[in-house]
Amino acid sequence: MHPKAFLLDMDGVLYHGDRPLAAALRFMEKLVAVPHAFLTNNPILPPEQVADKLERMGFRRPESHLIVTSAEATADWLAAEKPDFRYFAVGAEGLPIALRKKGREDAEKADFVVVGEGAGLEYASLTTGINLILKRGARLVVTNPDANVDATVDGEHRILPGGGALVAPFAAATGQEPVIIGKPEPLLYRMALARLGFEPGDCLMIGDRPDTDIAGAARLGMPTAMVRTGRFAPGEPWPSALPAPDIDVDDLDALAGLIDWP
Repeated sequence: MHPKAFLLDMDGVLYHGDRPLAAALRFMEKLVAVPHAFLTNNPILPPEQVADKLERMGFRRPESHLIVTSAEATADWLAAEKPDFRYFAVGAEGLPIALRKKGREDAEKADFVVVGEGAGLEYASLTTGINLILKRGARLVVTNPDANVDATVDGEHRILPGGGALVAPFAAATGQEPVIIGKPEPLLYRMALARLGFEPGDCLMIGDRPDTDIAGAARLGMPTAMVRTGRFAPGEPWPSALPAPDIDVDDLDALAGLIDWP
C-alpha cells in the first residue's frame, strides 16, 4: 500500500491521555517525509496546545495548521452559515478560542448555541441556551457526536461525557436536533484534505473508532485503517451496520509493515 498522504486521529491512535503509545512514536518517525495531518473530535484544546502536547510526549512537533479540531471546524461552519455570527458557547477553552476568531459572543441575542466538551454545562448555562433557542430562534450546534470519551485523570483511566451527551439536555428541552460538526460528518476531513492539497482517494485515514473515524472517511471514499489501540479492542467483532475498514490491525507497528514507505 502506498498512500500519498495520511490523516490521523490522535487519542487512542497516538496516545492514551498523556501517555504516548510506543508503536505510535515509531510510526510517526516513518511518517516524517510523507504529507500528513491530524484530526480530532476533541474541541477542548486549540491546535497550538495540541502541538505542545504531542511534543511533550516525544513526538516531533507538528505545524499547528495541520491539526484540525472540531472547535475549528465548528467556527468555520458557523461563519459560512452567517458571517459575523453571534454565539453562546458551552464547553472548555478551545471552543470559545476558536469561535472568537470568527464571531461575537452574545448571551442575549446569539444566532447559535454551541456545545462542546469539558466543563461548562450547569443549570445557568443550560437555562440560557434553552431560552436562546426557544425565544430567540438560535440554532443548536454541537462540535462532535461522541456520547463519551476516554481520558486520564490523576493517572487513572476515566470515561467522560462527550459532545453527544452534553448537547442532549438542550435537545431534550427544546425539541431541536443539533447540527453535528465533527466526525463522522465530512467537514473535518475536507478541511484537512484542503490543507494538504490532496483528494480523498489519495489519503489513508487512520483511526480507532468505527463509528466516527472509519465511517466518516468511508463516506468520502477515503481508504481507511483501523488500529485497535483505543477502546475497540483486538478481536472485538466489527459492528455490522458500519462500513468495514480497508485495513484492520492491532497497532501501528502492524500497519507500518503494510505500507510501502518512500
